[in-house]
Amino acid sequence: MGSNNFFPAVSVTSSGRPVLLPNEVECNLLSKVDIEPNENDAISFTPLKSGHLILTTHRLLFLSSEKSVAIPLSAITHIFSSKRSLKSVFHSPRIRFQVSVTGDNRILDSDPVRVTNTHSVVITVIVRDKGDWELFLAKLWESWRGRAWETTSESVSGTGSSSVSGSGYGGLYGSDGSVRMVGVAGILRKEQEMWESTDKSLQDAFQDLNALMNKAKEMVMLAEKMRQKLLSGSGSQTNSTNEEEMGSKEEMQDWLLSVGIVSPVTKESAGALYHQQLSRQLADFVKIPLERSGGMINLIDVYCLFNRARGTALISPDDLLQACSLWEKFDVPVMLRKFDSGVRVIQNKSHSDEEVFARIKALVTKPETLQTGISASDAAMTLGIAPAMAKEHLLTAESKGLLCRDISPDGFRFYINLFPEITLDNLFLMKDYSIYSSWVKAASASGLR
Repeated sequence: MGSNNFFPAVSVTSSGRPVLLPNEVECNLLSKVDIEPNENDAISFTPLKSGHLILTTHRLLFLSSEKSVAIPLSAITHIFSSKRSLKSVFHSPRIRFQVSVTGDNRILDSDPVRVTNTHSVVITVIVRDKGDWELFLAKLWESWRGRAWETTSESVSGTGSSSVSGSGYGGLYGSDGSVRMVGVAGILRKEQEMWESTDKSLQDAFQDLNALMNKAKEMVMLAEKMRQKLLSGSGSQTNSTNEEEMGSKEEMQDWLLSVGIVSPVTKESAGALYHQQLSRQLADFVKIPLERSGGMINLIDVYCLFNRARGTALISPDDLLQACSLWEKFDVPVMLRKFDSGVRVIQNKSHSDEEVFARIKALVTKPETLQTGISASDAAMTLGIAPAMAKEHLLTAESKGLLCRDISPDGFRFYINLFPEITLDNLFLMKDYSIYSSWVKAASASGLR
């Protein structure tokens, strides 16, 4: 009888991408994969059908429309070599490996030393698609032997032990017998040592391109640590810093936030599903830029931000455009939009043009703007978006009959459209409390009537 809790569950984003663990990186991917138990095993699980199998440095991730589960590489005890025979030519490729299972029929997801009463189960991966399963198997061997999950756990435990020892009974003497600096001088010396170490890492990283690619992951982690330090320190140092220092810290936070996707989707790791996985990762990435830009951002700006975050794994404009066009097939909260002028933007699906038009109307019907009109810069300040995007909104509002446009040497000026309020039967009839009435009063007050 199959077990429903045999595999650990996997969290996924709104676009269907898996949520990775700290320092976890994707290595390869297979599509249309089935996972089945061995018939000879006493304990089995419910077979998993028709899903994507993603190999990372820490886990095997099975993602389908029905279920998303994981197989920790730490639970694998043996990987069987593929046997070539005449029978295998007419069957779908298979990858078999052995995992440790606890007494309650769950895959071992912790330190094997601390768990007793375990046994082994053989799992078979059946590749239904024409993917490069041999490359996937080679990457599986490489990740399993690399044991990256142990490095992650050691770094976490090392950080914890160092913090404990640093706050313990150190006194005035360090572990090597030297006099420990305390107070402000000690803090300054510690900061200096940290920045010297950071500077050395940056110098090593920029020796050549190969060193940069090897250090890319380390740089991303370093940038994230620096950003967290700035975020934690900004609250406690508010009283002791001036506005210029606070402004530079905010700029540094924004810069560090846009640096580094730990596990960018590449053609090598995703294979034939490259554009699909790239589309899902892009949908997750643009959430923060969209929040900062008022729910809409130019496609060119997204291209620059996304490539900067990917580091050395750059993509082409065609890849970006194709990834955006696939959003129509996925259930993601963002969409690609093309204005009448040809400008392409990315916006949230919850974005409402009616709400934008209402804010523009409120701006253009103010007494001071009824006579002077508004420009794209004025609308940009009100809407909190870039002037180029504000101009597109103004042109769209004009096409809907809300605004009228005036072209002068100073540029475009937009005014409220008064023609719908004018009655053809009586051109001199002016309704009370109408926009036309407000315009007449504003013109009278300014002496322009």
